[in-house]
Amino acid sequence: MNASFNLSIALALALLANVLLKFWLNARQVRSVATHRAAVPSAFASTLSLADHQKAADYTLAKIRVSQLDIAIDAACLLGWTLLGGLDALNTVLFTWLGLGMGQQIALVLGFSFISGLIGLPLSLYQTFVIEARFGFNKMTWRLWLSDALKGLVLGLALGVPMMGLVLWLMQAGGAQWWVWAWAAFVAFQLFIMAIAPNVIMPLFNKFTPLEDESLKARVNALMQRAGFTAKGFFVMDGSRRSAHSNAFFTGFGASKRVVFFDTLLKQLHPAEMEAVLAHELGHFKHRHILKMMLTSFTLTLAGLALLGWLMQQAWFYTGLGVIPSLGGENNALALVLFLLVTPVFTFFLAPLSSWRSRQQEFEADAYACTQAQGADLASALLKLYQDNASTLTPDAWYVKFYYSHPPASVRLARMQGAA
Repeated sequence: MNASFNLSIALALALLANVLLKFWLNARQVRSVATHRAAVPSAFASTLSLADHQKAADYTLAKIRVSQLDIAIDAACLLGWTLLGGLDALNTVLFTWLGLGMGQQIALVLGFSFISGLIGLPLSLYQTFVIEARFGFNKMTWRLWLSDALKGLVLGLALGVPMMGLVLWLMQAGGAQWWVWAWAAFVAFQLFIMAIAPNVIMPLFNKFTPLEDESLKARVNALMQRAGFTAKGFFVMDGSRRSAHSNAFFTGFGASKRVVFFDTLLKQLHPAEMEAVLAHELGHFKHRHILKMMLTSFTLTLAGLALLGWLMQQAWFYTGLGVIPSLGGENNALALVLFLLVTPVFTFFLAPLSSWRSRQQEFEADAYACTQAQGADLASALLKLYQDNASTLTPDAWYVKFYYSHPPASVRLARMQGAA
């Protein structure tokens, strides 16, 4: 009973600290952006208009307001699912309908996911069709949104349910070391998804056409050869169907890697700038950032599954989180959902560490790009991307520590100029 009570108190305190910290970070971001809204920072005064600067400020502030509501809803949902008995009630209803067994456990995970998705849907739609539309970024139609949602649902069921069933079966039949086998299955599944994504999954949502600009293609080919990389092809993705935001990325493994440009990016940057952006992406591969991120993710997943393997054997883990475990012992789905629910509350405080590492990798990729292309072209491209994506130039330093996976424009460009 004491352990159960202590866990309940620990969750309540961690959730309170989590919410207060996020509100505090948002308040700092609002203060920093609003304070500097009236004037373009001196470093950008000659390259950025006041109208664009103020658009970025207003876009940032609008997203923060939505974030405030999202934080409150997430906290209320967590309490509702755990200490207020929501997950226990759902489990009881499904047990009454289906009895003990794999069907009931899969239904519990699906039911939890479906209800959580419905709760988050209004805010997601508001973000897309109101906030993004207000600032000229949303190009999504309701028909396209519905098509994406249905495709995502079918894909999630087709790929996710078998994987979920396998993990739940391993939790039941894999013995004390089930988490090792479940981890191996997870790694294999992730690699499988990455392998089929370029040719199977992504084309379901976007159209990919070969890059037709011969001069740009020649530039990109020369860069790839100079850097010692190979790619299966260069493609343009119709990102403008959904958003005015732009990007470029690699997808696939080894020699089957594809270089993909958003069509919006081709309209915004000239060939030398495109080359510099691609050189930056090559920098991530040169420094093995993708591999390092995968290994880190797999290691943390293994540690998390090992922790879950121990927690699910403790009665206080369930009762302390508002759930009465089944005496029949088939509590695997309950344990899995509870773990996924409460882990982010405690791990958010480690966010500065992962964000810092990500920003360091961006600096490394920038430095590599400057050895393969002109640094001035990369700086010009980055400034255009910050401007076209309405990224604020005046973020709060603490907000950056927690949330920014990429360095702020002022820091990033200053470092590039210093290196030059």
